Amino acid sequence: MGIASRIQSSIKNLSVSSPKAWNPMLWNLGGSTHGQNVNEYSALTLSAVYNAITLISSTVASLPLHLLRESSKKTVFARDESLFHVLHTQFNPYMTAQVGREVGQAHLLTFGNAYYEKQRNGYGDIIALWPIPPHRVRMDMANGELIYWINVDNQEIPLKRDKILHVPGLGYDGFQGYPVIQIAKKTLAMGMSLLDFGGTYFGSGTHPSAIVTHPNKISQSAHDNLRASLSSQWSDLGQGHRLMLLEEDMKLSPVSITPVDAQYLENSTFSVNDIARIFNLPPHKLKELSKSSFNNIESEQISFVTDSILPWLIRWEQHFDCQLLTDSERRKGLHTKHNIDGLLRGNAKDRAEYYKSLFNVGALSQNDIRKLENQDPIPGGDEYYVPMNMIPASKVNEYFTKQMEKPGKQEGTGGNQGEKSNDKQ
Repeated sequence: MGIASRIQSSIKNLSVSSPKAWNPMLWNLGGSTHGQNVNEYSALTLSAVYNAITLISSTVASLPLHLLRESSKKTVFARDESLFHVLHTQFNPYMTAQVGREVGQAHLLTFGNAYYEKQRNGYGDIIALWPIPPHRVRMDMANGELIYWINVDNQEIPLKRDKILHVPGLGYDGFQGYPVIQIAKKTLAMGMSLLDFGGTYFGSGTHPSAIVTHPNKISQSAHDNLRASLSSQWSDLGQGHRLMLLEEDMKLSPVSITPVDAQYLENSTFSVNDIARIFNLPPHKLKELSKSSFNNIESEQISFVTDSILPWLIRWEQHFDCQLLTDSERRKGLHTKHNIDGLLRGNAKDRAEYYKSLFNVGALSQNDIRKLENQDPIPGGDEYYVPMNMIPASKVNEYFTKQMEKPGKQEGTGGNQGEKSNDKQ
């Protein structure tokens, strides 16, 4: 038995819901979580985590996804395929394609894996994809074949590989992705602890505590009564500015600990940056703008697309191609592709320069440009021009033939005459 076969045979009972069962060494490195219960749902209480997941998921899902048919001559939309409408319009009778893809991307960013059940018609065509919560999935391998066990009503239902679309995130075995939230639980626990501290700090008023001094010694019962009275009447935020009357020469000395003194604001910023690193996002996308400016925000947007979004798009496209298309369909030129032009659009001036440069070399026609700008085509706007007095590319051969047929035209003397002729025209 080869090494690869030995590894495959050892892959038993892989489960996202119980990662320690298949990779115990990694999860023992987690360490303390500061008393916080960190999981894929509680982590969403951190605004930066929720923002990161919704940002990436909604961005990936909102991009147009097309099933294309490529030939030696051109590439066209494969609208005659049922899979085109599943990926582009409607995942299943209850979900749009945008919602179905958004759910899967969110699962990838939290559990590290996205699962869908494939629904086919009588001809074997995929007509729907149904998302499966990752915590309900357990993966097994029997006789070299992957089996997915789906927990439904406390009963496990086996589905073979051809029934499941499985998109894994980063994982060292190539079969399953690591649970992102579990890996980052120490970092997230610190952010959750900081959130609890802020709630407690500000919930008790901007002055968290004070010292009441008495010139004489008081009994324990008097001490307890005084403390209870002060706490009930002035400790809450809404009572922080009530008039306090003290008796028997007692004095109130507030303890001035500001949020800045407690480094609350600095730690909050650090927590946002830490979460941005976990999800491979520039901090300004999580609304942390202390290091951003109008000069670098556009380049940061391009970095967001190329570094944060593009790797996810390629991952989705390759798994769609490998798991939703047959080998014969791929050989016929069918493949999936996201359109990211909208994300890379600059301002009006930059787009104008971009279109002009491509138009001048015959790469775009007027109608191509109008289509990119969501404008209606114009008559005659499908011609492609080249930089020779901007004549249509289809007329170039005809133009040179006429030039060579002119009387008195001699080889080797047409350079300057040609330029003058062009100027007159």
